[in-house]
Amino acid sequence: MKERSKAAVLASFAGDALALGAHWIYDTDQILKRFGRIENLLGPSPDSFHPTKTKGDFTHYGDQMLVLLESLADLNRFDLRDFSERWRALFNGYEGYVDQATRMTLSRYAEGKTWRDPGSPSNDLAGAARIAPLVCLYADDLDALVASAREQTRMTHADHWTVEGAEFFARVVHAILHGQTPGDAISDVVKEHYTGSAIEKWVQQGRGSVGKESVKAILAFGQSCHAPEAFPGVIHLIEKYPDNLKEALVQGVMGGGDSAGRGMLVGLVLGAHNGMQGVPEAWITGMRRRDHLLRLIEGILAS
Repeated sequence: MKERSKAAVLASFAGDALALGAHWIYDTDQILKRFGRIENLLGPSPDSFHPTKTKGDFTHYGDQMLVLLESLADLNRFDLRDFSERWRALFNGYEGYVDQATRMTLSRYAEGKTWRDPGSPSNDLAGAARIAPLVCLYADDLDALVASAREQTRMTHADHWTVEGAEFFARVVHAILHGQTPGDAISDVVKEHYTGSAIEKWVQQGRGSVGKESVKAILAFGQSCHAPEAFPGVIHLIEKYPDNLKEALVQGVMGGGDSAGRGMLVGLVLGAHNGMQGVPEAWITGMRRRDHLLRLIEGILAS
């Protein structure tokens, strides 16, 4: 289980890093023309949302996920206050892109709100997509995993279904680490916790699109960050490529839009299922913070 927990975290970071070069380009024909089929880590163009980044870096999503991993590694537990303080420090003079959810949450802190208060009302699925480090720490403690996944999401993204989405993926990954296939895990979590909900609808949409080409399916759902559009796309990629993490993440990037948020969740789930052999070595070695990541992950797993 430790090896697959490690893979889940690394694949989630890799999903973010792979998306960096084409992140938030919505014209899929333009992506194909400019980059070809994106199978390797790329640096962003000067006119992108991430002009200060370079090949092997993370987007602002991955940077936040790294802060969470550092907090967990230092404390050997999830502490919302500590994560909040580190998260705010990250954005003190941050040279990367600062999204609306982050700006709104920082404004709330400036107004006197504390780490106990919910963050922005954003429904961007990226808030839920940061949870991979928690899986590394709480693979054997479902209650702690669910509670911490919800809390870390709510700190910046207080939308009800975004927080529920974090719990959904936490439960799915926990089930996979304990022996279920992605498809069975998704089915059981929906049946036990989300029958009749928006999440059940999004899962059905994603599953119903598996016969379509992935880029076309993502375009049909919508390429944006918002959970009602992003969630079905994540499910599509997981269900269509359960045993091929590389293809799932490549197709997610080629689908354009918020490919980083999608990639973090797809990498998390399929990394847990496929283990380290499913994560391309070039993606791992190409991440500029690779050594730091490995030290943190291996420290948590050894504790």
